[in-house]
Amino acid sequence: MILVEAVVGNVADASWQSRLVDARVDKLALDHWEAQKNRFRKTTGAGTEIAVSLDRGAFLRDGDILLWNEKTRIAVVAAISLRDVMVIHIDALSSLAPELLVRTCVELGHALGNQHWPALVKGTRVFVPLTVDRKVMASVMNTHRFENIRYEFVPGADIIPYLAPHESRRLFGGAEGPIHSHVYDHAQPVGHAPIAKR
Repeated sequence: MILVEAVVGNVADASWQSRLVDARVDKLALDHWEAQKNRFRKTTGAGTEIAVSLDRGAFLRDGDILLWNEKTRIAVVAAISLRDVMVIHIDALSSLAPELLVRTCVELGHALGNQHWPALVKGTRVFVPLTVDRKVMASVMNTHRFENIRYEFVPGADIIPYLAPHESRRLFGGAEGPIHSHVYDHAQPVGHAPIAKR
């Protein structure tokens, strides 16, 4: 087992982009929750056992390089899959009478707050990262029967381009890494469910 106590770089760094061109990348697949831990054990895609022990308060970002072997030209890179996001569209509320608009917004805020779900309002959309199963979140939204509001579930990676860095940190805790950091793998992430709309 190899102990990792610090990140050596990120694939988005210019200096690493050129170094990794002819290197072999061994991915350490992590979900959003695993990436928020500073101590864990996991096996890479190539079968290397890793024990991560970062400083308290440190967390991994997508594309972080955990190990680099100059001789073999092998890099172990964190590949973080972001959780899905519920996107609540509130644009239709603008046509409502002020008292109905305020009431609907307060009721929506109460419903989200009652579940302790973090939310980010940007324009006429509310972004809520999945903290529980999407069926549970859909059930909460359907139970309240909000009029003039629709929602959908979208892969977290699809949301990143629309967010400022501080906004993405609020939704994902920094695990999203640098925007468009997938220089080591041009394939799209797999395993995302299709977008479900209400």
